Amino acid sequence: MPELSLANKNIVVTGGAGFLGRQVVAQLLEAGADRERISIPRSSDYDLTQMSACEAVADSQDIIIHLAAHVGGIGLNREKPAELFYDNLMMGTQLIHTAYKAGVEKFVCVGTICAYPKFTPVPFKEDDLWIGYPEETNAPYGIAKKALLVQLEAYRQQYDFNGIYLLPVNLYGPEDNFNPRSSHVIPALIRKVYEAQQRGDAEIPVWGDGSPSREFLYSTDAARGIVMATQKYSDADPVNLGTNHEVKIKELIETICELMGFEGKLVWETDKPNGQPRRCLDTERAKERFGFEAQMGFRDGLEKTIAWYREHADEIE
Repeated sequence: MPELSLANKNIVVTGGAGFLGRQVVAQLLEAGADRERISIPRSSDYDLTQMSACEAVADSQDIIIHLAAHVGGIGLNREKPAELFYDNLMMGTQLIHTAYKAGVEKFVCVGTICAYPKFTPVPFKEDDLWIGYPEETNAPYGIAKKALLVQLEAYRQQYDFNGIYLLPVNLYGPEDNFNPRSSHVIPALIRKVYEAQQRGDAEIPVWGDGSPSREFLYSTDAARGIVMATQKYSDADPVNLGTNHEVKIKELIETICELMGFEGKLVWETDKPNGQPRRCLDTERAKERFGFEAQMGFRDGLEKTIAWYREHADEIE
């Protein structure tokens, strides 16, 4: 299939004002999209859990990139599993349906690494999505997002609807969510170290035992991959977006402490959950199907993220 030109296309980016969304909009513009044709529905104006809002958002659009999600770390997943399931399922399934009804040319659904089974062979291959149940603490969120893959496959089969499904690994970068109640591990740890330094604390508590591994994708890389897939990929198969570089949580927090100059003690709270034991993606499909490879080195990305947070810490609640 020829590359999809973004010029003269009406494009909706749900979640376009968020952490990843701002990067996606920037990459769309770089790839030739028209600024005045990019719509960013704000949650204050469009509650995408309501069908009427989804109908309004999909109307007269050519491309929808669905990034909007109710999402957070282990703490939020334990506190609000029902909300995470309902909100993410309703937003996605209704928007896909209204996009089909409105004749949208292409739907790009951004899923989640949490959709993978708890004990997926490492590195995670897209074909292993259905071999088991997700890690319990984030299963409601992961299953809600994975249901959208099934929906897109069904709509492709019955209606020839062009919807693709991408699976980005854990994201990080400047402008991330640093709220301790809902943030993911990198921004949460950066904030924790920064505040410990401000108070002069001699030690920092850290959830779990440090043994799990994670993979992290810089937000600009993720956005570039999403836009590349929008232009160049139109198959039913889900596609991982990642770096294929695995980092243990213990190594992560030690690197953050080193980069931030914190020399105190780490206290592992082993009564707190670790989450999924390992996460690392097989990224060959993205490379083969549409030429995506991550560019930002992990240490460089951490340095940029830390620098941004230090500059804006006083403005963040």
